[in-house]
Amino acid sequence: MHNPLVIIISGASRGIGSAIAEAFASDGQGHTLILVSKNEGRLAAYSKQLQSRYPRSTVAHYACDMAERKQIEALSSWLKAHHPRIDILVNNAGTFLPGSVHNEPEGTLEAMLSTNLLSAYHLTRSLLPAMMTAGNGHIFNMCSIAALQAYDNGGSYSISKWALLGFGKNLREEMKPHGIKVTNILPGAVYTDSWASSGIDPQRIMEAGDIARLVYTMSFLSPQACVEDVVIRPQLGDL
Repeated sequence: MHNPLVIIISGASRGIGSAIAEAFASDGQGHTLILVSKNEGRLAAYSKQLQSRYPRSTVAHYACDMAERKQIEALSSWLKAHHPRIDILVNNAGTFLPGSVHNEPEGTLEAMLSTNLLSAYHLTRSLLPAMMTAGNGHIFNMCSIAALQAYDNGGSYSISKWALLGFGKNLREEMKPHGIKVTNILPGAVYTDSWASSGIDPQRIMEAGDIARLVYTMSFLSPQACVEDVVIRPQLGDL
């Protein structure tokens, strides 16, 4: 048995984010889930479905484009008014634009940094004061294998994920004395909607549920244990 937690997940309407929400909702412990995504229709539909399937949980949602600083500020104000205590933050919002540094469209780096790095930076900063006062909490940053190894056509996406990993590592050091855990997750290919039309055999790459089970398990380790970095790849290696 676990005490009910308050969990906020960005990029939560599909893929890894929705799988993480399902992992917590399905354990029957009555957690409060706050799901964030920019697609309001899809987010509302998924939240309603999750609440219906797992009535012991409390499922709230807030539509927010995590690439927009002002929208994050509005989300932060809403959280402070309605959910002042946050136990787990999953920084999962992210996007991918292919290209190489020498030929990708102007503005690609700014777009990648806004969604993949600054979204986590600004939301985390807004929640840290309450977590530090409480003396506990767990922050997960959804990085990527691209944060460890540059690859062809990765360009600014890879740069942004390296930056997110750097953010997480700095945060880990800063939060040690405050009882707040920080975990960076670096997955290889995970089968989500973006792979559906790729022609890749789903058996070749990982399931979103694999990542969700890792996050769930790491959330319930003893207070004196923190998994800092997790690298998880398909069994046959990267594509």
